[in-house]
Amino acid sequence: MTQSGLAVFDMDGTLLDSLPDIADCVREILASHGLPPVSDAVVRGMIGNGVQALVETLIRTVDPHGQIGINPDETVQQFLRLYMPRATRLSCLFPGTEDALETLRAQGWQLAVCTNKPEAAARQILDHFGLTSLFASIGGGDSFPVRKPNPAHLLGTIEQAGGHPAFTVMIGDMMPDLLAAKGASARSLFAAWGYGNPAFAKEANGSAARMAEVPEKAAALLG
Repeated sequence: MTQSGLAVFDMDGTLLDSLPDIADCVREILASHGLPPVSDAVVRGMIGNGVQALVETLIRTVDPHGQIGINPDETVQQFLRLYMPRATRLSCLFPGTEDALETLRAQGWQLAVCTNKPEAAARQILDHFGLTSLFASIGGGDSFPVRKPNPAHLLGTIEQAGGHPAFTVMIGDMMPDLLAAKGASARSLFAAWGYGNPAFAKEANGSAARMAEVPEKAAALLG
């Protein structure tokens, strides 16, 4: 690289295996409406586009005809009330995450987070795992007027980190990550260990099978 690169990470399904805690919250919401639980696998397909989208997908799944009358806005607030106190109860970093981040830093990379998760939740989780100080910028789903896949979310995160899109690699497991990178004229690395469909890899500039591969794969994308 001719200048220091910026590696921007998604959170859910990329840095963090957050499915167990998110799924527990979803099941508690369903129980509050007298509805049967759904599996982790079902919830997995709802993650990646932010809380509002998760709730909308949940409602379409369990109440497609609107017979129960679940209020989306109230359910978003219910989810946040449930999730914030337990965001790290069952969740864990994906294997190799800390080593990969330290390797990137040692190689001269700047690091950032661009997640559709609310910024307060993202910071709480990063604090819990002792990672906050590694990141020059943390762009949450409510940090800017828009969120991924809108490229302005990623561009704002890049600007806060003091980076430039041409020297940025967005690492993520879902289409919003890859689309935001494309729209921002940044490079993208598909996190194949995450929650996304493996077919998403064809929309990225590269793919990594596990976190340990990220430093090498990201460097290759910037030449």
